[in-house]
Amino acid sequence: MYIDKLNYLSDVINKEIADGKISGASTAVLKDGEVVFRREYGYADIEKGKKMSSDTIFRLFSLTKPITAVAAMILFERGLIDLENPVKNYISVYENMNVIKDGKYIPAKSDITLYNLLNMTAGMVYGGDWCESCAEMQKLYDDLKMRMKNGEEFTTLQIAELLAQKPLMFHPGESWTYGTCSDVMGAVIEKVSGMRFSEFLKKEIFEPLDMVDTGFYIPSEKYNRLAQIYYYDEVEKKPVVFNDFHLLLTDYKKPPAFESGGAGLVSTLDDYMKFASMLLNKGEYNGKRILGRKTVEYMTTNQMTDYQMPALYYGATKGYGYGNYLRILTDKAAADTNASLGEFGWDGWTGDYVTISPEDNMIFLYFIQRCGAGCNETTRKLRQIVYGALK
Repeated sequence: MYIDKLNYLSDVINKEIADGKISGASTAVLKDGEVVFRREYGYADIEKGKKMSSDTIFRLFSLTKPITAVAAMILFERGLIDLENPVKNYISVYENMNVIKDGKYIPAKSDITLYNLLNMTAGMVYGGDWCESCAEMQKLYDDLKMRMKNGEEFTTLQIAELLAQKPLMFHPGESWTYGTCSDVMGAVIEKVSGMRFSEFLKKEIFEPLDMVDTGFYIPSEKYNRLAQIYYYDEVEKKPVVFNDFHLLLTDYKKPPAFESGGAGLVSTLDDYMKFASMLLNKGEYNGKRILGRKTVEYMTTNQMTDYQMPALYYGATKGYGYGNYLRILTDKAAADTNASLGEFGWDGWTGDYVTISPEDNMIFLYFIQRCGAGCNETTRKLRQIVYGALK
């Protein structure tokens, strides 16, 4: 790589901090198994005066999802699940699901399968106001959030069962939409493994990869390393502290009853670097094999059909296919990117981001803690710099 070109990353990130859009960031580029660029910027917690450091702990939000996919594929490789199995085989309330259209409930034409869950083609949604199903789901989230703030607890399985009470956006397999599928998959993994989701992840992924700072809660002796989460105040033009049970996640001070397969994990950039390296190395890292080579090749292959692909055409996935909670680059022109075909990865609600390029044997990670950041203009600029630095 032209290492000097990577210094442009600092210019972009420092401007984000100077403009008040983020409090700080941690970033790294790995090429051919070597860390060729690693920097921390700004503050992990402005109010406490804590600077971003190499061991800062971040909320992963949706960067949890690829880890859940790997957990599911471990069961797949052991013959414990078949992706064509209906979810109702494991969680009975998923029998006789309904689709909502024009205010009416219509029986779903088919069962939700594990394949649908892994590819977000089940019709399950998050809350919001942009579709009828979303509005119904928002009612559930609002109710659960209030009850959790009053001290009630709900297990991973209980949450999955409650999600089944809400109507689907479309018939399973007929389209694609981002939603709660990975939370349900977490419950399925519990059912099949006979273990709590957290224990399965610890035994099968975190301990083998030496991911010592990754989990659903933070031990008290590490808690001061957690970065503060902020939202950007458009009027004041600065980061403002955010404290809420977003997606039913709490303060990470104790093991939660609900271990969200879609958003619940916290981690460090170093830990996630190990996980990403395992995927880049076709299932193996530092002598420890998590998945077989052919399984990772399957996971990073576009799973969308021609009639599902149009639903992916928005900012973060424009020009991409999707499968196993990962985006997979299929059209560089449509994505407006200089990345290599087959590049894959994902991002989280607070802006944590990873891109993994098998063709270039390269990984780029960018971790921040800003509400609603996801993949945005800044992330695209950083990607352009990283891929532009390749020889």
